[in-house]
Amino acid sequence: MAPIRILVVDDSAVIRKVLSDTLAEDRALEVLGTASDGRLALDKIPLLKPDLITLDVEMPVMDGLETLALVRKLYPKLKVIMFSALTERGAAATLDALALGASDYVTKPSQTGSPAVAIERIRIELIPKIKALCGIAPPEVLRLPQPRSPSKVRERSNGRIDIVAIGTSTGGPNALAEVLPKIPYDFPVPIVVVQHMPPIFTRLLAERISFRSAIRVAEGSADALLSPGCAWIAPGDFHMKVAQRGGKRHLHLDQGPRENSCRPAVDVLFRSVVTAYGANVLAVVMTGMGSDGLLGAQEICDAGGEVIIQDEASAVVWGMPGAVRTSGLDDGAYPLDRLAAEITRRVRQSGVPGIPVEVASGAILEPPAK
Repeated sequence: MAPIRILVVDDSAVIRKVLSDTLAEDRALEVLGTASDGRLALDKIPLLKPDLITLDVEMPVMDGLETLALVRKLYPKLKVIMFSALTERGAAATLDALALGASDYVTKPSQTGSPAVAIERIRIELIPKIKALCGIAPPEVLRLPQPRSPSKVRERSNGRIDIVAIGTSTGGPNALAEVLPKIPYDFPVPIVVVQHMPPIFTRLLAERISFRSAIRVAEGSADALLSPGCAWIAPGDFHMKVAQRGGKRHLHLDQGPRENSCRPAVDVLFRSVVTAYGANVLAVVMTGMGSDGLLGAQEICDAGGEVIIQDEASAVVWGMPGAVRTSGLDDGAYPLDRLAAEITRRVRQSGVPGIPVEVASGAILEPPAK
């Protein structure tokens, strides 16, 4: 197989060298060249014909967002990974870049105290994303569960759906921005979400999606009371769980060990909703690399809950939903533009009672102003 051809774009000569040297160590990758700003990058793309570019957000002459907009216009299929700072400004710019069509992002190592540590973080975080976006599946650490026999029909112990749990990763911010705004304002159950993102990013993502949504979308917080018509996105670097206490369900946050190299992890959330809700769960596994969510989906299935996935054609990376499909755990695969309608249909037809006029927060639900 021919190596993945990469163009590195960054205004820092040190970063260009570190990235180039680190990527060149992998025989599946080939660094064709570098550029110190967006204008130079646009000049080099037609000459070098890369499969993927890494693109710094903040650069002189032409910054990453301006460059990305032109790349998407001129080379709509070219894979682009943004390289951004783990700051409020960097997070906001990264979300802007994803909305403009960036394939994914990696945060710059900072305050590591060691060049070797910074290089290792680039190797661990960037290279797998490059390979996944370019169609090279990483070796799975987990042994996938054996698919169920096609003749076995799973029976739900109770048809009602009392919570929707969503797991996603690569491509997830745009996917969530497509799905959550289409959930109706009177949605009768809570929604909990794990999106693999670092701190700051998850808060800004929740705020942006909430602004466009009929339901309230917020970053998860410790002891938040789950209520219908609201969605919570797990905060970066914290596992988010649903816990039952005093007959009510709350969010619990902790910094326990990473699972599937992730914190937050989808498997952690999925296991917790089974403990709190039993069979009354609808899980949704969306675009993302790796297999986080697979073992949690198995537990939801074993409990009698439902699992649906995003289909391969609409997923940026079909690793997570593909692992669920390969293991025979899903109850259906749907294109991104149909997922919200399918979620709503399944919940409404499950027999869940209608949403109360007053939700747990005391706010009265009204249709959004036009």
